[in-house]
Amino acid sequence: MNVDFPLILVIGTLVTGLIWLFDVMVLRPRRQRKAADAGDIDDATRQRIQRESLIVEYSIAFFPILALVLALRSFLVEPFQIPSGSMIPTLEVGDFILVNKFSYGIRLPVIGTRIIDIAEPVNGDVMVFIPPHQEEYFIKRVVGIPGDEVRYENKTLYINSVQQEQRFVTQMPPVNPTYFQYLERLGDKEHLIQRNSRPDNRTQRWVIPDGHYFMMGDNRDQSNDSRYWGLVSEDKIVGKAFAVWLHKKPGFRLPELSRNGWIE
Repeated sequence: MNVDFPLILVIGTLVTGLIWLFDVMVLRPRRQRKAADAGDIDDATRQRIQRESLIVEYSIAFFPILALVLALRSFLVEPFQIPSGSMIPTLEVGDFILVNKFSYGIRLPVIGTRIIDIAEPVNGDVMVFIPPHQEEYFIKRVVGIPGDEVRYENKTLYINSVQQEQRFVTQMPPVNPTYFQYLERLGDKEHLIQRNSRPDNRTQRWVIPDGHYFMMGDNRDQSNDSRYWGLVSEDKIVGKAFAVWLHKKPGFRLPELSRNGWIE
């Protein structure tokens, strides 16, 4: 079962904030009146009467922290960890990345409704989103925006009938290779992609309607993406991935900074 952390964060902020507000407006004046009615008492007794309950004390302590985290996470930058190899070679399993939450507009937390327009995704962007078939975060590359006709033929991408350039970079291993890497250009952006050695003569076509986007992984033959489950709705966009800030290999390994850098 997936934990909906944004929803938990919103509920936690709301609950602690309401408890703090109830204390300010109701409980605190009640305690002050009780202390005043007690008359001539020592300071220790007065402090005990005016002391908040444990739940109020914790709510007052945690509310500003939760509110700050909610604001940062909802409107500025959110960290993610790459769980699969679908974006190899651009992103590897164990990469910790940063996602700009306002690149494509300011959105309300949890429900994702955009309230302020800033920019629209363009082909070549690496984007975090929620796919139509599964309520969890995915990360892929935008290869089709509203109005585009996307064609994938012989492992080559065509956008509006224009072949997207692929330049050979390397093969792995050097003898009897299993994978090939290419530098692909989408518009004015270049990025690495990876393909396996098996041929694929299929031709697939999609026309992208308004408010939707076509997503593909850079590890083209090992990516569960829009070719299989469809298009991403605009209201399911989370943000634009822009940097790798940490990497941790599986197992009992220390985090390392060797892969730090901007995401192309």
